Amino acid sequence: MNTLLLRDNENDIKKAGKILAGGGLVGIPTETVYGLAANALDGKAVSKIFAAKGRPMDNPLIVHIQSANDIERFNLASEFPKKAKMLAEKFWSGPLTMIMPKGSAIPDEVSAGLDTVAIRLPEHETARAVIKAAGVPLAAPSANLSGSPSPTTAQHVMNDLGGKIDAVIDGGECRVGLESTVITLAAVKPRLLRPGGVTVEEIESVIGEIDIDDAVLNKLADGEKAASPGMKYKHYAPKAKVILLKGADNAYIDFVNNNSGAHTAALCYSSDAVRLNVPTFLLGSKDDCLSQAHMLFDSLRKIDEHPEIKLVYARCPSTKGVGLAVYNRLIRAAGFEVIDLEKI
Repeated sequence: MNTLLLRDNENDIKKAGKILAGGGLVGIPTETVYGLAANALDGKAVSKIFAAKGRPMDNPLIVHIQSANDIERFNLASEFPKKAKMLAEKFWSGPLTMIMPKGSAIPDEVSAGLDTVAIRLPEHETARAVIKAAGVPLAAPSANLSGSPSPTTAQHVMNDLGGKIDAVIDGGECRVGLESTVITLAAVKPRLLRPGGVTVEEIESVIGEIDIDDAVLNKLADGEKAASPGMKYKHYAPKAKVILLKGADNAYIDFVNNNSGAHTAALCYSSDAVRLNVPTFLLGSKDDCLSQAHMLFDSLRKIDEHPEIKLVYARCPSTKGVGLAVYNRLIRAAGFEVIDLEKI
């Protein structure tokens, strides 16, 4: 298959919409990461997403809409809970996905057989324009090979999925750089399933206290079914082994320098780089979790450009604000392997 690289203009957006309406797959830009889109109401089209990505069929997808009215118009949810409406008013359009009881229009391929559906209204104007051109909501996980770092540029998508999908729209670099926050409103108490650009603190300022699912910071229990994308054991990982190092600046620097080898690198803050004796890949500024979120996946992909690197020592970020989302991705990239430098 020849994958078309489309431009972010009216004619190419219409072309992408036609491909999607016909059951094809298109990589689309959003403010979070690039998504691999298909008609969310067509189970056969959605199944192509799993085949292209090598994604397990038990991992649910997020439905992207161009207006909150699409929920009722297409019967995407059987209920639009009051707290979901409050969050939509505050954070839509934007990087917030909400899980609700699913409507009759949602095929099992989208919900992975669950009785709920994840819905998001993206901020990115091109994403919404493509949904409008397609005439249907779009199911769209990240447009990468399953398990690898998510794509934040069209070239990342082409590198992973070129020849496997119909087209990619080049909408430039993603603003946020990490996937959306996911919260379920289908439980007795709202529960965060995946942290992202909308923080716990921001959500609680609108609807009050929420629970944080244990799988945000820990492994999904054996046999437990993923209720949201991004809850699997290992995810977002480069080919090299990643180990998180938790500790102060000097402790991190000393450990890396004392345990480095010919095939070792560091994923570190910009202030660390000049003090390390190994190749470095930047994780943004120490006190700027937004820069960390923006740079994380691009840096993980740059590591893969150096096959000689077999081991990466990564800084363990703060779990406050958007830092929680960075930590959530990094701990999965590391397969939950963390060394507490204060305990060695």
